[in-house]
Amino acid sequence: MRVEAEYTLKNSGTQPLPVLKVRLPGRRFHVSNLSVTWDGTNMAPVPSPNNPRNSQIEFGRPWAMTTRHTLRIVFEIAQAADPQKGWTFAPDAFFLPQGGWSPELIPSRGVAGYGGVPPEKWELTASVPPDFRVHASGERGKVSRKKDSLFLRFQQSSSDLSPFIVAGRYAESSLGNGDRKIHLWTRSAPDSKALADASSSLARELDVYDTVFGARGRQPSPIWIAECPVPAGCIARSDAPFLEFFGEQFGGSNAEMISFNTAVVDIGEESSHIAAIVGPSLAASWLGSGRNPGFYEQQPPMSALPLFAAALGREAVIGPSARVDMIRRALAQVPQKPQRKGAEEDPGVLRAKSFLFFYALRDRYGADVFGRAVRHMLSARRGEGFELADFISAFEQETHANIAEQVRLWMKHPGVPQEFRDRYGEASAATTPTSEEKPDP
Repeated sequence: MRVEAEYTLKNSGTQPLPVLKVRLPGRRFHVSNLSVTWDGTNMAPVPSPNNPRNSQIEFGRPWAMTTRHTLRIVFEIAQAADPQKGWTFAPDAFFLPQGGWSPELIPSRGVAGYGGVPPEKWELTASVPPDFRVHASGERGKVSRKKDSLFLRFQQSSSDLSPFIVAGRYAESSLGNGDRKIHLWTRSAPDSKALADASSSLARELDVYDTVFGARGRQPSPIWIAECPVPAGCIARSDAPFLEFFGEQFGGSNAEMISFNTAVVDIGEESSHIAAIVGPSLAASWLGSGRNPGFYEQQPPMSALPLFAAALGREAVIGPSARVDMIRRALAQVPQKPQRKGAEEDPGVLRAKSFLFFYALRDRYGADVFGRAVRHMLSARRGEGFELADFISAFEQETHANIAEQVRLWMKHPGVPQEFRDRYGEASAATTPTSEEKPDP
């Protein structure tokens, strides 16, 4: 897969620049045949000793102020031998996620640092076989044919963040209706029953996400779900430790949001289970995946909020028994005789406690209050990311209770509160209190 990036640059700073800093594709991408030219002259990037992705382009003479130059970077992304260690694709389908694959200009450091700001508008052009379907960031523009290739242009803007693209010989099925349109792209057309099951399950999931977390964006936006270019294994399962709470039995099936509105899915033979497979990824998009850089750097308990959101969607599809099953699986990860106070807990235990913490809050204050607090936080921090302090502030505004103390009770003390374990440890789906019953904490 060949990637060509061209920039017309102007030194708008207050002094000449001796070097230009560029960030090349990350370790998931096997880059070969790299070529960098500056006004048509070949340059040899010097790797940064601190970050292998960063390189410096050293000029023969300083880049004078106000002058314009053309930087061109060309490389090929090669197929990874091991899908868990790099990108995989097929001759008739591929995808590139939002971030990581395209070169980026890095601003200089210091008080007077400048540069590296993306332009307000630019163009993404894709050259593919004529029978490919193509979905990409930005607004689709001119489409033309040349010999055996189809050229598609997508006008990008700063609101698109990093570019992405998915393309291939896909069969398209339409799910949903009205403002909630879902485009399902599969390698072969699914049968009508599997499609109906997937549509119904997805509708129930998305209803929950809208109700609890509010609308995903200011304007309605379609969702694309595309099957991975290769059989199960083209996506590394970074969230596998969390998914064990769900009890999934779909082999290597997994999904990844490659943009705010686009998920790539390892469907395999389980086309009727698309909602279960893609649920965690879609839930994450309601909470900032693809929009907020800080979303990917959350610490416990906030790191478990997307999976808790997915758990609510899963309960809507399967029924109330799913909640008890998921809570019991998470409780099984937390020792009944916890370590002494002050001892550092295992990361797996912290994951389980974080997941359960949101159930405890929702049980105590009710689904309506929980939803209002989360929606308030997401609305106030839209596009900026959020932290635990934002969650606490929004919840305390709704409840007038000391939520910070409840966070400390769960996350700073070993184990989980015994009352919570007693309530769910032996309870059946028929006897477990609902969130509206508001049991004591």
